[in-house]
Amino acid sequence: MYSDKVMDHFANPRNVGVLADADGVGQVGNPVCGDMMTFYIEVEGDRLKDVKFQTFGCGAAIAVSSMVSEMAKGKTLDEAMTITNELVAEELGGLPKNKMHCSNLGADALHEAIQNYRDRKAGRAPQASAAAAGHEHGDGCACPYCDTVLEEEDQKVCRACRVEFEECPSCGGITKKGDASCVHCGKPLSGKA
Repeated sequence: MYSDKVMDHFANPRNVGVLADADGVGQVGNPVCGDMMTFYIEVEGDRLKDVKFQTFGCGAAIAVSSMVSEMAKGKTLDEAMTITNELVAEELGGLPKNKMHCSNLGADALHEAIQNYRDRKAGRAPQASAAAAGHEHGDGCACPYCDTVLEEEDQKVCRACRVEFEECPSCGGITKKGDASCVHCGKPLSGKA
């Protein structure tokens, strides 16, 4: 299901952490799948001297964050802004269809950090973006069981596979109602062992 490169970046993520004196910070999240990413950048001249991230989400989200940080380090700000979800997925050797939205989150979080830096440098108040507030469902949030795009944020049943969802109390992602553990974070659901 996942490429060796995805598994390597998930098991051995690069550049995890926080830059205390970050020049720019970008945060994005997807309330449907529960993934949250924060990128921190250090800029020297017009280049990304350092990139760190914190990600709360599935293995694909962690692998994407790690890959984005590797792809961005050392690039100019303009070069880093050209990193797209397609490029990230390609560098990882592909992602399953229902995990492609993770590559959007990684690129978006990096772009948000760069925009935050540019706003600060220009003396503008950093703007809250749509990405920081969460993605719209048009961005490809999919049922974690059958890949069908979910059309509504509060959709309780997948229209294709008829799986009934519940929200994980630990990570906020959607998972199959009645399962013992969350499909995203693996933690027990509703007191189940």
